[in-house]
Amino acid sequence: MSIAKEIAPHLPYLRRFARALNGTQASGDAYVVEMLEALVVDPNSFPRDVDARTGLYRTFLKLWSSVGINNQSSGGVERSSAERNLSALTPRPRQAFLLRTVEGFSLDEVAAIMEVSAAEVANLVQVAGQEIADQVATDVLIIEDEPIIALDIETMVEELGHTVTGVARTHREAIASVAKKRPGLVLADIQLADGSSGLEAVNEILSAIDVPVIFITAYPERLLTGDRPEPAFLITKPFQPEAVKAAISQALFFDRRAGRKAA
Repeated sequence: MSIAKEIAPHLPYLRRFARALNGTQASGDAYVVEMLEALVVDPNSFPRDVDARTGLYRTFLKLWSSVGINNQSSGGVERSSAERNLSALTPRPRQAFLLRTVEGFSLDEVAAIMEVSAAEVANLVQVAGQEIADQVATDVLIIEDEPIIALDIETMVEELGHTVTGVARTHREAIASVAKKRPGLVLADIQLADGSSGLEAVNEILSAIDVPVIFITAYPERLLTGDRPEPAFLITKPFQPEAVKAAISQALFFDRRAGRKAA
């Protein structure tokens, strides 16, 4: 089987990882394109000592961690100041944490991707967890029409030290909640109770205020094509608590690096 066929099923999820790691769809997708172009030039660079999914993420992180790519000032991948701050701060703990919690790799698989020991991966994940605990609390709006899921998210958010300012079930309720209290973060389902779109609700919110957003969906591959404007932060239903924590951590990290503060 060709490399293209082997990695094709995993590319949407690599885009999710790249976007979370870089903070934006544009930058994350650009890195994925860079990697694919590099594989076209040198297909023998793709690792064969691991399965295709693990090899794909390993190849991506080698490119992402490249000094030449990360420091280039023109051409290729454009990087914001927030992204440069991420690489200068603690990139490896966040890489390990995202691979483990959002992408669902085992400790051994993360070790194979990062080419370190499983013990080192465990330590990196612990460091990232401490960074999450040290983050400044913010106000969170939850847009979710399923009460049990909304309650689960609310509990996780509050356990992280944040305050839930509202739980909206429809587009109208979401807009009304923002009018009452400006959030510092929005977690939004894609499909809402009245048939309205969480995407549309978020777009209306973003037309009025600048706030980081995390989307929640049972069909992530539909929003990870790279063919149109798509979310930078995405959680898959059913989700694990650690995945929610990881997404919140990354979204707030980039928001704070950009210098925005919750109202």
